[in-house]
Amino acid sequence: MGDAVIVEAVRTPIGKGKPGGGLHEEHPVDLLARTLKSLVERAGIDPALVDDVVGGVVTQVGEQAVNLTRSAVLAAGFPETVPATTVDRQCGSSQQAIHFAAQGVISGAYDVAIACGVESMSRVPMGSSVLPGSNPYGPSVSARYPDGLVGQGISAELIATRWKLDREQLDAFAYESHRRAAKAWEGGEFDREVAWTGQRDETVRPNTTPEVLAGLKPAYYTPAYEERFPDIGWRITAGNASPINDGAAAVLIMSAEAAARLGLRPRARFHSFALAGDDPLLMLTAVIPATEKVLGRAGLSISDIDLFEVNEAFAPVVLSWAHDTGADLEKVNVRGGAIAIGHPLGASGARLMTTLLHALEDRDARFGLQTMCEAGGLANATIIERV
Repeated sequence: MGDAVIVEAVRTPIGKGKPGGGLHEEHPVDLLARTLKSLVERAGIDPALVDDVVGGVVTQVGEQAVNLTRSAVLAAGFPETVPATTVDRQCGSSQQAIHFAAQGVISGAYDVAIACGVESMSRVPMGSSVLPGSNPYGPSVSARYPDGLVGQGISAELIATRWKLDREQLDAFAYESHRRAAKAWEGGEFDREVAWTGQRDETVRPNTTPEVLAGLKPAYYTPAYEERFPDIGWRITAGNASPINDGAAAVLIMSAEAAARLGLRPRARFHSFALAGDDPLLMLTAVIPATEKVLGRAGLSISDIDLFEVNEAFAPVVLSWAHDTGADLEKVNVRGGAIAIGHPLGASGARLMTTLLHALEDRDARFGLQTMCEAGGLANATIIERV
């Protein structure tokens, strides 16, 4: 088995996920198609060489239904011979697409593959794939958890309570996310990774302050949940959670041999992969065991990792992860995270990988670790090594 390497990675600017947002008018198929075209044009390869395109999409209904990735391949003008499939591991869908594509290369099943993701939350609202009155869990899961599972906002509240994270800590973390993202944009750090010039991530707030964030009201307060969880402090707001967004990202992966044959420069190699499951009530904590597992498989310690990308679905996710893993927050999301940049669900895994790759290069760093929480108590973790 040989190495799987990253040759190119691009993303769109992340738009506000509502009518009027910069990407709202674009159909999600075309949004991903433009990203795929940018990817192969930057790499300078014939798309006919691509053995498979693996895409992540979370809300696979309406305009995002019927194997959206295949439609995007056709919309991008790739040859009809290029296959494609769409996966769903919730918020980690395109990180899982990266795993599948890279593992396919390592196994010898592929020479060249693309992993990508897209989500247009303004056109296909989150949760719209669940029909009114339906039970997506089925009777057996409902019987296993008779008190009922909860939405991610309540899970974030439960994490903040268990890890004793107060509102000031959460808001300070959110402020730092915006500060870092704004600084990165002003310093030109995103210029190489964003495919379309002249546009920026729309939800970065350069002028926000801890005081502004402190004035926001709790977003998930519900009397019924207060009765069920009397210790909840109701600390999660729109300011310390990720916003609703539109966006796409794509990563070109191939064998080291294929890169050499095509005269392309490998920029990083995939070092280790891991998956983890955890309590589906807390839902967002599997990043902790996933990180431990991937480090164990890699034979590395937390101090060996130069940069981390940990998806900021909610501030307590990253803060609880850092507490339990011992990671240095100065190395985490150095260009800001999803609280500022945004979280277009199916695109986020590939967006984080794109940012991680470029940040490693710009800092002349070696190891990067990416992990993200996923609905149902799941997480992916990936270590790449810059070459």
